[in-house]
Amino acid sequence: MCQFFGLFAAFLFRYYLHPSKTSHVIRHMVVTLLGLHFAFFCFGRYAVHFLGEVLLLYCVMVSVHVKSVHKYSFLIAMAYLTICQIIRVYFFDSEERSADFSGPLMVITQKVTKLAFELHDGLARDEKELNPSQKRLAVRRIPSLLEYLSYSLNFMGILAGPLSSFNDYITFIEGRNFEVGTNHLANGKKSSKHPLNEPSALGAVGCKMLICTVCVIMHLSLLEEFPISYNTDDTFTTTGSIPVRLLYLYVSLLACRPKYYFAWTIADAVNNAAGFGFAGYDSCGKPRWDLFSNLNIIKVEFATSMKMFIDNWNIQTALWLKEVCYERCPFCPTLLTFLLSAVWHGVYPGYYFTFIAGMLMTLAARAVRNNLRHYFLVSPTRKVFYDVVTWATTQVVVSYTVAPFVLPFVGPSLKFYRTWYFSFHIIPVVLILVLPKKASCTSRELQVTKQTETMHHCNGQQNGRASVNGNQNHRMKID
Repeated sequence: MCQFFGLFAAFLFRYYLHPSKTSHVIRHMVVTLLGLHFAFFCFGRYAVHFLGEVLLLYCVMVSVHVKSVHKYSFLIAMAYLTICQIIRVYFFDSEERSADFSGPLMVITQKVTKLAFELHDGLARDEKELNPSQKRLAVRRIPSLLEYLSYSLNFMGILAGPLSSFNDYITFIEGRNFEVGTNHLANGKKSSKHPLNEPSALGAVGCKMLICTVCVIMHLSLLEEFPISYNTDDTFTTTGSIPVRLLYLYVSLLACRPKYYFAWTIADAVNNAAGFGFAGYDSCGKPRWDLFSNLNIIKVEFATSMKMFIDNWNIQTALWLKEVCYERCPFCPTLLTFLLSAVWHGVYPGYYFTFIAGMLMTLAARAVRNNLRHYFLVSPTRKVFYDVVTWATTQVVVSYTVAPFVLPFVGPSLKFYRTWYFSFHIIPVVLILVLPKKASCTSRELQVTKQTETMHHCNGQQNGRASVNGNQNHRMKID
């Protein structure tokens, strides 16, 4: 209800509170107050945790030195989130009389930690140490309390995200998000530039609402017909053949995905309706409204690798994990990134089963790809065969990996694994241990190039030394 009302409010916000008509302060206040209203309407007194975490982390941000602000913010935010999840799951015992408030709290945790790392990059690190993405996202000043509240609690993203950068958000509030071809930072300066012909978001919003409608129909029709719990039914696991069980596993997990598609797509539509999410123009001159879209349904359903699936599912969370963990870990980045993802999602044991299996699948898939893929690129026929096989394998592997996430407790998860004799755990471990470690195709090309340059350089040096030795011998003969 709030998301549909938010969609209507977003259109009104863009039209009546346009940056050319009102001040930035008014825009910040309106989106914050409406966001808090949505939060208390949906979650009741539990919405106090949203405001409490934001205010706590703002105090941390303004009181801790910028060299350490990212560490303290990350630890405190994750601790706050984890404590709330433990209390909700193990102390409330499903007696809470509201929707699950941990979802919005997870998004808020992403926002406050992301901002802390970007503030650290902008104020405490040398420009030469930053990669291009970090340079673009770096925040060069301490946000005001109103900006911080607005960024964390605005009505467009408080219920289901998506995660966005602070720079992009401030650019939107100040009305500079339609200035194509410039890189804007949150510098606090007012902008008087308002394009005369701002692109309309009606087409993008309409398309996304159509996707939402299809997802709702699929969710309501498929989920009851293909319950995930049937994968552990004793009769089915003993009488069903392996192909039938694999097919049912795939279809039952496929039936679980439309609700996520709906939530992320309508959240994206609400932001687009407010004028947020513009990403420039495509090659045909049409406006793109996918600045922080959270998924690519086509690439998810037709993924030919575990990496391709992960990169297009909950995209902004994957980028957040990469920004705050993977790029900054001095050791075992893949392991620690999957561990952080599990802790962030919650305290159900099934989450940890899922991400441990996901780590094994990712490493095994990487090893297989690096060792075998180049054999199938010699002809289009082999490439098509490789894509079909890897698509089927990826869908089965993803379904097996994600099943404990939907069956979150220890008993059902282990029962599911036992029905498959842990085979999908054993196979990846064997592949990781048996297949030789090889660099990816790009890495191999770079290595070949470097080796070639080195050989040329060494040959040149040897020729030079030979010429010098020849001249010396010649002079000795003359003497």
